[in-house]
Amino acid sequence: MEHETSAALLAPLFAPLDTLPGVGPARRALFARAIGGERVVDLLFHLPQGHLDRSARTAIRDLRPGTLATVAAEIIRHERPETPRQPWRITIGDGTGFADLVYFSRRPDLGALAPGSRVLVSGRVDSFQGRPCLPHPDHCLPEARAALLPGIEPVWPLTAGLMAWHVRRAMAAALTRLPALAEWHDAALLKREAWPGFAAALAALQAPAAMPSAAPRRRLAYDELLAGQIAIALVRARLRTRPGRGLVGDGRLRAQALAAFGHAPTPSQRQALAEIDADLAAPHRMLRLLQGDVGSGKTLVAALAMLAAVEAGAQAALMAPTELLARQHHATLSRLSPVPVALLTGAVKPAERRRILAGLAEGEIPLAVGTHALFQESVRFRDLALAVVDEQHRFGVHQRLLLGAKGAATDVLVMTATPIPRTLLLTQWGEVAVSRLTGKPAGRQRVRTTLHSLAALEEVTAAVERALAAGASIYWVCPLLAESEAGDLAAAEARFAVLRARFGAVVGLAHGRQEPAARAAALEDFAAGRIRILVATTVVEVGVDVPQASVMVIEQAERFGLAQLHQLRGRVGRGAAQSFCLLLHGDSLTDAARQRLTLLRDTDDGFLIADEDFRLRGGGDLLGTRQSGLPGLRLADPVADADLLHLAHRDAAALLARDPKLTSARGRAVRVLLALFEQAAAARTLLAG
Repeated sequence: MEHETSAALLAPLFAPLDTLPGVGPARRALFARAIGGERVVDLLFHLPQGHLDRSARTAIRDLRPGTLATVAAEIIRHERPETPRQPWRITIGDGTGFADLVYFSRRPDLGALAPGSRVLVSGRVDSFQGRPCLPHPDHCLPEARAALLPGIEPVWPLTAGLMAWHVRRAMAAALTRLPALAEWHDAALLKREAWPGFAAALAALQAPAAMPSAAPRRRLAYDELLAGQIAIALVRARLRTRPGRGLVGDGRLRAQALAAFGHAPTPSQRQALAEIDADLAAPHRMLRLLQGDVGSGKTLVAALAMLAAVEAGAQAALMAPTELLARQHHATLSRLSPVPVALLTGAVKPAERRRILAGLAEGEIPLAVGTHALFQESVRFRDLALAVVDEQHRFGVHQRLLLGAKGAATDVLVMTATPIPRTLLLTQWGEVAVSRLTGKPAGRQRVRTTLHSLAALEEVTAAVERALAAGASIYWVCPLLAESEAGDLAAAEARFAVLRARFGAVVGLAHGRQEPAARAAALEDFAAGRIRILVATTVVEVGVDVPQASVMVIEQAERFGLAQLHQLRGRVGRGAAQSFCLLLHGDSLTDAARQRLTLLRDTDDGFLIADEDFRLRGGGDLLGTRQSGLPGLRLADPVADADLLHLAHRDAAALLARDPKLTSARGRAVRVLLALFEQAAAARTLLAG
């Protein structure tokens, strides 16, 4: 009932964007591209990057180049261009001096700029031959319509074809959709921080009457952080309150698996196994995060943990985000495991699927590997004791637990290949127990990393040719699929065409816009050696294991985050051969970009790289798939708002200690907060219990 109440209250905010005036089908697509969603709430949460103050009027004699100014003046004359290369100049005057409005690429609206008319002009000031000018002013309108000029103008991130006035009009309508919401924050906190209410904070940023202070943005950031921390705390509370059971194996299956593996575990693998074994043996549910840098041997740890559950007479399952990764895990576990391992994905044929489902339900199949198909309702286990989730950045908190719900007292182990800084770990996980793998298993060599200017592209291609002749398999990663508007950024399709012309059919292509079957076929051909050079976008960042691949070329490396570059580099160095990573960059590197690439060249410590990436870039989406933005956050920044993150962590714990079911007045308001930030799904089972 509470969920239905929240849904009804928030329905206007989750309505489609095209319910707003001026947002038709074509413009809806532009909005969606710019704001990352297609609902009213996505627009409201599309915060400005800053604000421009156009409220003051400046005399022409006081105009200074490089400043933003608003001028009330008279149109004096037009100077029409004699050739297409020349600009259109319009002279204005206000009694204190003269300035020019300059239009290079488009013709001005002559009807609104007739000589003798009064206008209000606002834009950046430049200078030409000692006289101030305003090239392509942001606003130019009759002085009689001065009310249409925004005094304080938000600067939203836009996309080609979407104008600020489009957003301003839609935003004004979206703000009217905000329902009256009960306050979910503690009154003392609001008073101490001088924070406005939720709706007032949005209005102060999205349609400001005055230049906003830091308070509205901090208020909204705290809203988002608190919702996330409460959702995580509720999930953990459910795990703590649901009874577990002790699982203790006798080691016989593990011994056989290690014999098949052929190497002793590293010290950090032994330490992680000891921590996992202690959790499995305890009478409470396990929720543990296994952090392992690329090549640290997470799969072996997971396999040995799963075999411990089987030794104790139960079942274990591993869920992966893609079919390719699930198949690779299945191949690894099948090689190591002395007991049968089933593979369950959407591509499994009906007869095989029926056999697997029967085997899992009857307990004849002790181990299973699969995609999200594993937690479909039709999949039943006789006794699922351990669920391993290889999230590879793809699953949300509640999705991670769906597989755990398949058993009566299922322990959950989540693996991630991204080394996560402490602040982001808190954002995503709260106080989850963490095991960290450091070092590399026996036989792994450090990948030699070098930096090269794009001017040396022919030399790099020649080196690739030599590696190809020596039997190597090569990744060639490009940051963009198609040519950018700037026209100078590498594109996967263009690079594929060039390399295919030079090297022939051994060159393949994989990118995110291909049909899934075509992309999967290209990856499988590369793994099988039928393709020797794979030109790709970042679809190869995770879930691709090709031991014979020993060369990684990354174009425009400065456009990637450090953590992402480290993940890409981790695709090579998986076999016995010395491996190489060649980072190609533009000639005009910024100091920060050079610092980042130099760090990557000089170290392969993923935890050091992740911390540095977080410091330099404000995190990026280290836990997600985007190269910019923050992990699941739209309003908060874990770097700038680190104090709020820790405050939200404590606030969530204190609130749930007093009101574990969120039934108080504040608790009911917090339920709306969870629904607003789409965190309710992670906690609904507890709240309904």
